[in-house]
Amino acid sequence: MNEPGAAAPLLLKSRDDVDTQRWGAELARSIVPLLGGARAFVVALSGPLGAGKTTLVRGLLAHLGVRSAVRSPSYALLENYDTPHCQALHVDLYRLSHPEEVEGLGLRDFDNPGALWLVEWPERAAGLLPPADLRAQLRIESDYHEITLTAGSQSGIAVLRQLRAQTVGLA
Repeated sequence: MNEPGAAAPLLLKSRDDVDTQRWGAELARSIVPLLGGARAFVVALSGPLGAGKTTLVRGLLAHLGVRSAVRSPSYALLENYDTPHCQALHVDLYRLSHPEEVEGLGLRDFDNPGALWLVEWPERAAGLLPPADLRAQLRIESDYHEITLTAGSQSGIAVLRQLRAQTVGLA
């Protein structure tokens, strides 16, 4: 049985890029133990330009062991990273003209146990992606950014539970 509030959204605040990358690392710590399920673990990242989606991904991938520069794959649409923990796919759908274009990316080839999908602008695929295990909604406030994490599966609930436990006092 889930503890009270386990599925409730988790609100994180970030003062700067360093904070956002730190939250990305915390997110990675919570996701890694859950990799290896029946399909890829999907994180959907939404929010306006400049809200910190790629910065959050950068912190997450750095924690997973990616040492190369992590940039938004706006033009390539996707970048694939082999990490010691998983195969991570960073997808940016901002430049899609039509939702059906997502089919041409070959994402189904990456829907494997142990894979992690980090999808920016998932709304541009209009329901053509697997359901997100975790949704991150980023917002820009006057003097900070907000990251609201919402579970979309039992694995997502487990991530939120773990994040709550490991971030007590960090928010």
